[in-house]
Amino acid sequence: VQLQASGGGLVQAGGSLRLSCAASGLTAGDYAMGWFRQAPGKEREFVSVIRRGVTTSYAGSVKGRFTMSRDNAKNAVYLQMNHLKFEDTAVYYCAAAPGSSILSALLSARTYSVWGQGTLVTVSS
Repeated sequence: VQLQASGGGLVQAGGSLRLSCAASGLTAGDYAMGWFRQAPGKEREFVSVIRRGVTTSYAGSVKGRFTMSRDNAKNAVYLQMNHLKFEDTAVYYCAAAPGSSILSALLSARTYSVWGQGTLVTVSS
């Protein structure tokens, strides 16, 4: 079972990036899939989640700028990040949680049982 995150990089403030998370050994469509991020010296924080269907939820700091989607045929989820800010700089992790998890639980990293290795997003000001 593996989640492979990719798509990070260096971008100027105001720019865009698209992160991908490819799943193997599990059917992503059966899981709630989340994105978390961790900035240097800070705790890992919730970014977004897409539940077993297509319902999404976002942290207030990214709402309106980030869009999460899934492609079950490719067994993958994506995070489109627009209007990036310096404070979005972090390592971004994708993770999988049981599909039956309720939304309040999905805001916590403890609910997720499978984690990818992370991809670094650096936003220059």
